[in-house]
Amino acid sequence: MDGPLLTIDRDDARPLGVQLVDGLRRGILTGLLRTGDPLPSTRSLAAELGVARSSVVAAYDQLAGEGYLEVRQGAPTRVAPLATPPTAAPTPAVEAPVSTVAAVREAAGPAGTTITERGAALDLRPGRPSTARLDERAWRAAWRAAARDAVPDDTEPDFGAPRLRAEIAEHLRHARGVTCSPDDIVVTAGTSDAVALLATALRILVEGTPRVAVEHPGYPSARRVLVRRGALETVAVPVDRDGIEVDALRGIRPAPHAVLVTPSHQYPLGGRLPVASRLALLEWAEASDALVLEDDYDSEFRHVGPPLPALASLDRSGHAVLIGSFSKVLTPWLRLGYLVLPANPGLRDAVAAARDDETCPVPGIAQAAMTELLATGAVRRHIAAAKRDYAHRRTLVVEALGGIDGAPLSGLDGGLHAVVGLPSPEVAARVVTRLADDGVLVAPLSEYSAVPGAGPSGIVLGYASPPDSRLADALARVRAALEAPV
Repeated sequence: MDGPLLTIDRDDARPLGVQLVDGLRRGILTGLLRTGDPLPSTRSLAAELGVARSSVVAAYDQLAGEGYLEVRQGAPTRVAPLATPPTAAPTPAVEAPVSTVAAVREAAGPAGTTITERGAALDLRPGRPSTARLDERAWRAAWRAAARDAVPDDTEPDFGAPRLRAEIAEHLRHARGVTCSPDDIVVTAGTSDAVALLATALRILVEGTPRVAVEHPGYPSARRVLVRRGALETVAVPVDRDGIEVDALRGIRPAPHAVLVTPSHQYPLGGRLPVASRLALLEWAEASDALVLEDDYDSEFRHVGPPLPALASLDRSGHAVLIGSFSKVLTPWLRLGYLVLPANPGLRDAVAAARDDETCPVPGIAQAAMTELLATGAVRRHIAAAKRDYAHRRTLVVEALGGIDGAPLSGLDGGLHAVVGLPSPEVAARVVTRLADDGVLVAPLSEYSAVPGAGPSGIVLGYASPPDSRLADALARVRAALEAPV
């Protein structure tokens, strides 16, 4: 790099870390820093600017999470490739000697400006986490460690590898306050496999056709799995702003054999079931001798308010089953999740019988690699870094889409997606089509309805996966589509 690229203004009211991030981001967007350019080490940049090294580390981490930088252990931090290279700005004349570092004062303008990527496919459909923060060294080391093990001549135990089950139990103790033993854990190939396994267990337990209550609107894939794998009848229960309406569930006659809920972050509307309602739900389950299937799909990423206890941690009667997955935490590519079974001998026997017929579907080497990722703390560190990135992207969503008349924004207290309410399904369909024509993919809220033709209208969009430069452009197009004449 030639020329001073970054200066710090001690009289600026903004914190030093904010100045660093804004200046570097602006330098990249204006072309002063180009794809592949190496940045100074955090130690040398901190020394030159007279700031704490931790401030530079935090700035690099944030910009890496936003997609502007590539940070690799053992290699220089470099400017990441952007979909459309920014136009280079002229390097300003300087009177001082050449510096080793980063952006002119003029380049350190307000954050949020982005390049235009017209014609690019911007996929904002929900369900995809960002993998930008995955520690590649830890990831590769985990798979190498798994491959070093002697090749077994038998399948894994039906409930999963003992070491992995022990690590998952420890992970849940720290992450969700759930106290369980490795014997309570069943390793699954993600949430769909967990739901399918429970559906088969219900078919073993119940005489006749099992009936499962589901949230309306709710997770459509889980409903389909229930129907195809044994719970041949689903019953829709409405949700309010907090989650499932327990009083409506109580009114169903005869009582269903189970209910599938997302209490930590109702999918897709985003409500959080209060503790009183959680206890009422467990009381209903005990009185009805029904199971509560708790899908804890993205509880690690809470942005507003403290996390509430999992139903499994409140259950004292053996009726709550916790369903978890590492798909949102790490990557759906891994296809690895778990069940936490309650102290319910009948259910355990039914799950064991179902698993004995099909065996554990997760390859042993994947279980061994996941064990290493958990044991070394790589998963815990990744969650902490990803949570900061998602909180930042959530802010971009609020800034871009907040305050639009007739399009209230919700579902943002936790997780990786947002909901934009709209007046009718017809309006929502037009917005979805308009955005698709403009290269942006979102999901209509109607897809989540458990009752065809009923339920709220709007669109659902994910904000975790795209880097900031692409997300900001996509959100600008979403806003334009929402504000366009009907």
